[in-house]
Amino acid sequence: MKMKWALLAVIFTIATVLTGCERLLVLDPKGPQAERQASDIMLSIGIMSVIVIVVFGLLVYMLVKYRASKQSADYEPPHIEGNAWVEAICVGIPVLIVAYLSFVSVKSNYIVEATPKGYEDKEPLVVYASSSNWKWHFSYPEENIETVNYLYIPTDRPIEFKLYSYGPITSFWIPQLGGQKYAMKDMVTTLHLAADVPGEYMGRNANFSGKGFAENTFNVKAMPEDEFNEWVEEVKETAKPLTEEKFDELLKPGHLGQMTFTGTHLGFSPAPEGHHGYHGHDGDHNHESSDTEKTESDTHSHEEHSDHSPHH
Repeated sequence: MKMKWALLAVIFTIATVLTGCERLLVLDPKGPQAERQASDIMLSIGIMSVIVIVVFGLLVYMLVKYRASKQSADYEPPHIEGNAWVEAICVGIPVLIVAYLSFVSVKSNYIVEATPKGYEDKEPLVVYASSSNWKWHFSYPEENIETVNYLYIPTDRPIEFKLYSYGPITSFWIPQLGGQKYAMKDMVTTLHLAADVPGEYMGRNANFSGKGFAENTFNVKAMPEDEFNEWVEEVKETAKPLTEEKFDELLKPGHLGQMTFTGTHLGFSPAPEGHHGYHGHDGDHNHESSDTEKTESDTHSHEEHSDHSPHH
């Protein structure tokens, strides 16, 4: 009786705790790329669930059918030859499952690496997303503005991110819009995303890059294109220009708040496209993760937070 009540208490506790959990971000897609990946995840979970149920069902059947029984001391079980059908099923079904999941994975990989479905005829917004210890720099070359640690994007328009790093390898990830992709020091990688729904989303570095990794996050706000254009005009009217000296300061290891500038760093510190990975500031700012130990005092540089809030 005590065991029964203890089991009921455990089930009740699990049920009440789970009701307070938010839905996983990767299963709450707000764009076509993330929707494709979420469907693949659910497909994998469904197939694995069927396998687990079948295996546990067979386990119970075997335990009951072939449980120990009272036999005479001289009992000898009959000799049974292998069954070709059983062996074919045990080998064939896993092979078919792996082959099917491989096909789906390869197909999905080509889909998420291309322009989002339904956006093929629209001009993409190009954003250069570069990382440094431990912050994100977003350069809008067409709009000639730059932000730090926050990203504004229009909905219903493809976004083409050009990813690279001014320090260790990082991974750019907005779970509700698509999968993660690496940003590296000596090359530019391209990530295609799109937001179908206006809203605010979480973005972060998903690759460990030193002691400041946990706070290496950024905010994403998706809005209708007319609101996005209004924000761009407001930034051009109110934000201060980004100078080379200021960018030098931003590259130092540490945490910063959200900042906004007119102009981008691409003019004096271009992305490593066609430059064999050379950054204009490489000689002065080769901030690998091993260098961060001697700059601990910089990791708490929060004094600029209140002076550079994003423009709305």
